[in-house]
Amino acid sequence: MNRTHIPGILAMAAIVLASNIFVQFLFGQWLTWGAFTYPFAFLVTDVMNRVYGPGPARKVVVAGFVTGVICSLIGTQIMGEFGPLVTLRIAIGSGLAFLTAQLTDVAVFNRLRGGKWWRAPLASTLVGSSLDTAIFFSVAFSAGLSFIEPANDVSWANETLPLLGAGPTVPLWVSLGVADWLVKLSLAIIALVPFRIIVGKLTAPAT
Repeated sequence: MNRTHIPGILAMAAIVLASNIFVQFLFGQWLTWGAFTYPFAFLVTDVMNRVYGPGPARKVVVAGFVTGVICSLIGTQIMGEFGPLVTLRIAIGSGLAFLTAQLTDVAVFNRLRGGKWWRAPLASTLVGSSLDTAIFFSVAFSAGLSFIEPANDVSWANETLPLLGAGPTVPLWVSLGVADWLVKLSLAIIALVPFRIIVGKLTAPAT
């Protein structure tokens, strides 16, 4: 393993671990604290892609995926108020969403890497974030996918309510997903600042 890739691998593992912990704590009505830490996984992937290329970026993604799987396995053994902290549907949705979204991020970034500095990280993160939210919330909570884990009662997530408390009537999980997606979109823009700074420091010629 190239030593220069280790900080990226550790950063990704730390973000995934922190997000799995913070997701247990609510922030308002529609979000958890994990919604504010997880999007920075895309920042790590994009920095690695810009500085070292798509190959090392994919290695970082794999490290994050393995960390997520370990966290899910541990979560299935911890009992909360309503059962295991991590159900099979959540574990599958989380892993599938992470791997699909992050690898798509790498591919989109690499395709756009020759343009203006902000275009590749912004576009890749927006696409990846959208995929991540859509896959996770639909797999984990949609009534249409209840066959994945028939014994898991997700009726609470399919209670119909106004979207984010003010829009058209939709299942609760859709509001949770939209809120999560909006946070990801906001942080995709904010993360351009640290992306520019970190890449600048890593690519600056040695003096």
